[in-house]
Amino acid sequence: MEWKEIQQDLFAMPDDYFLAHCISADAKMGAGIAVEFRKRFELQPLRDRARNHPLDIGACYKAGRSLNLVTKSKFWNKPTYPALTQAVVSMKNMCRDEGITKLAMPQIGCGLDKLQWAKVREIIKEAFKDTEVDIVVCTL
Repeated sequence: MEWKEIQQDLFAMPDDYFLAHCISADAKMGAGIAVEFRKRFELQPLRDRARNHPLDIGACYKAGRSLNLVTKSKFWNKPTYPALTQAVVSMKNMCRDEGITKLAMPQIGCGLDKLQWAKVREIIKEAFKDTEVDIVVCTL
């Protein structure tokens, strides 16, 4: 794994990067960076699916170049570190299974969800330590 934290707009990353963010199992995506993901990527099928059956907490769902980590049940809930860890491991497995080697993300779980970046950073680094994935964390 290669790790880099840079000050850059996440959506300005090259097209060969998959972009990750956190969502709720109801897939509302109505606040924070999730709104921008919803606008930029074809996430309606994921939202439609969640309307009938909530997404699995701790899972990662791919939609185009977006990796959607489900870390809580409802949009108004807050995630837990175990749920985030499970979702990050799911994302790592998806990267391995699908040959994804370039990943960019904001400080996931740390905006509206209020998790501590120092803890989240270590969760991600631990999960991806034995991979060939290039991870870029974008902040503005």
